[in-house]
Amino acid sequence: MPTNPTPQAPSAPDEDDAPGRDDGARPDDGVRPADGARTDDGAVSDDGARPDDDVRRDAAQKVTGAARYAAEHNPPGHVHAVPVPATVARGRVTAVHADEITRRPGVHAVLSHTNAPRLGEPDDPTLTLLQTDRVPHRGWYVALVVADTLENARAAADDLRIEYATEDHDPGPPAGHPDLYAPEEANGGHPALRERGDFDTAFATSAVRVDATYTMTAQHNHPMEPHASTAWWENGALTVYDSSQGATQVRDVLARLFQVPRDRVTVVSAYVGGGFGSKGTPRPQAVLASMAALHVGRPVKLVLPRRELAAVVGHRAPTVQRVRIGANADGVIGALAHEVVTQTSTVKEFVEQAAVPARTMYTSPHSRTSHRVVALDVPTPSWMRAPGEASGMYALEAAMDELAVATGVDPVELRLRNEPDTEPDSGKPFSSRGLADCLREGARRFGWADRDPRPGVRRADGRLTGTGVAASTYPYLLSPSSATAHATPDGAYLVRLAATDIGTGARTVLARIAAEALDVPPTSVRVELGSSALPTAPLAGGSSGTSSWGWAVHKACTALAATVRAHSGPLPPDGLSARADTEEEAGRESPYARHAFGAQFAEVDVDTVTGEVRVRRLLGVFAAGRVLSRRTARSQFIGGMTMGLGMALTESSTLDPAFGDFTERDLASYHVPVCADVPMLEAHWLEEEDPHLNPMGSKGIGEIGIVGTAAAIANAVHHAVGVRLRDLPLTPDRLLPHLPR
Repeated sequence: MPTNPTPQAPSAPDEDDAPGRDDGARPDDGVRPADGARTDDGAVSDDGARPDDDVRRDAAQKVTGAARYAAEHNPPGHVHAVPVPATVARGRVTAVHADEITRRPGVHAVLSHTNAPRLGEPDDPTLTLLQTDRVPHRGWYVALVVADTLENARAAADDLRIEYATEDHDPGPPAGHPDLYAPEEANGGHPALRERGDFDTAFATSAVRVDATYTMTAQHNHPMEPHASTAWWENGALTVYDSSQGATQVRDVLARLFQVPRDRVTVVSAYVGGGFGSKGTPRPQAVLASMAALHVGRPVKLVLPRRELAAVVGHRAPTVQRVRIGANADGVIGALAHEVVTQTSTVKEFVEQAAVPARTMYTSPHSRTSHRVVALDVPTPSWMRAPGEASGMYALEAAMDELAVATGVDPVELRLRNEPDTEPDSGKPFSSRGLADCLREGARRFGWADRDPRPGVRRADGRLTGTGVAASTYPYLLSPSSATAHATPDGAYLVRLAATDIGTGARTVLARIAAEALDVPPTSVRVELGSSALPTAPLAGGSSGTSSWGWAVHKACTALAATVRAHSGPLPPDGLSARADTEEEAGRESPYARHAFGAQFAEVDVDTVTGEVRVRRLLGVFAAGRVLSRRTARSQFIGGMTMGLGMALTESSTLDPAFGDFTERDLASYHVPVCADVPMLEAHWLEEEDPHLNPMGSKGIGEIGIVGTAAAIANAVHHAVGVRLRDLPLTPDRLLPHLPR
């Protein structure tokens, strides 16, 4: 086959497959009566939807199978591609025996660095696929087999012989590694090192000191839907159905890689079965499917096998975190240091910003927060739900619990005593800071006042019981977005933008924002999203989607409402439209420190015979601005808290030093929580008004739920058994040596 043909792909699939197809609610959509209630002090019990809540706009499509995911599109004449991962930890490919495979019936091509289409230079080196013979780590893709059926492609990929020249590899560990270095920045553009005051002197002279080191293994996102793409070229234009958190971003990257204008690339991510950060940037499947489609001149479908995801789509990097806190006898902090050691790959530098939350949380006149990293011959880490905050707040909040024990101050009261007047690191005033109210409301709901503070004393039927608390925070993030709004003569409205709903309820929330700005019922509004052909929008990540997209939608709909009001007589047959973008608004630097806050409370049982930890109760109270959709908000909060439970008790990826890859590569060995692991889980929030955010007054809620949860559970385990364990996850083997018989 020629290397770079100009293939003639089939025309677009049928209407059900059309990019950006609207799945908005119809007038007969109903709502479920509420069973939550507002408390006298303004807290909201999110036990169900309120009467004015919409049902999820895509609910019917998902439960009936009408929603099409990336691998469920079947353009005529499509073939299947299966990638081939490297089986060595480091080295070079010396031979690819493609001739043995291409002779097989049904096999269309074998691509490798010897014949794959040449790509432009990407910003992300993990996408430099099949371009050189280099193998930077085990699992790196070194070939791609294309065949008429998935079965034939899999069999051919399994049988493809590849020869390597191996090299010595370095799998770490990072702690104490001679090549540790201080990067300029951590993820998110945060300075890797920040110092205020004189930490060393202040800590040395503190009446009470905590000095503890906490470790976490790597963790993997493992969304329900594996990473998948269906791609084809037609007259030099590329169309890709991709499992991604941002169609616009994937379009831009593919255009650069294949050196075609952006308007010649269309990426559709209408339905995505979870991502949790692993689909936040373009991943190998979109590049490889597009490459194969270009090479064979036919549509290509590619689904990454779950067993290979651990090596190629990112993960939460393992960390070693030392936290030192110096306080007076009353528990007021005078010195705080949070120092993080982590790892990245030789392919790309990614540094988990785990020390950054310590710059926001508590009064600390003398502070040091730092990150060090080492590049190893291992897979590249990346975003995982609440990167930085999830791992960093575990260490910080566990250390706060240790400080509470050392001072004899109640853990809730200790946090209240260390509430800062302004953000410690920047000196900016908070736009709103509901942490104290979250702690107080959570303590009231949880029955914290009845807690016996003595550890290891509640025992019955061979089980030790304990309770714990932790605080949580997540920054308010905003990116430029655009949207259009259109009014038709029949009284209907259409909102369009390239947002991606990754299962968080974006269609529902954006319809409510539009309806409020237009002053019409939500059932009058349809929302069209999920395609890069629509007005440009940022990815669904960083808990920023609703704020970023919603502002553009609100602005477009406000302008449309004004146009409609100014119009006399019936609307024209083609209706009226308005377009808006938020480049200017998103580009302004805020004079405020803007964050969501929360407090999580946990009660656990520890079996003294098996060492198993069971969470009896898990409660979260959050201050996240105005909650726009109670049904979807509750889903996000409890989803995050469930992931935090997994982080604390079950989720772990072990790096095999012999091969430099992860041993837990499926859902049989990588243990995520199931419903039976969470007998009672409650999410509540405060009615928080913050005028310094966006027209909706909303903060992000997708990630705040996971932050703090692991620490609350770990603190509860300490309270149960009376022994402080600082290494996550808290599996039975770690607990058993410390349990009474």
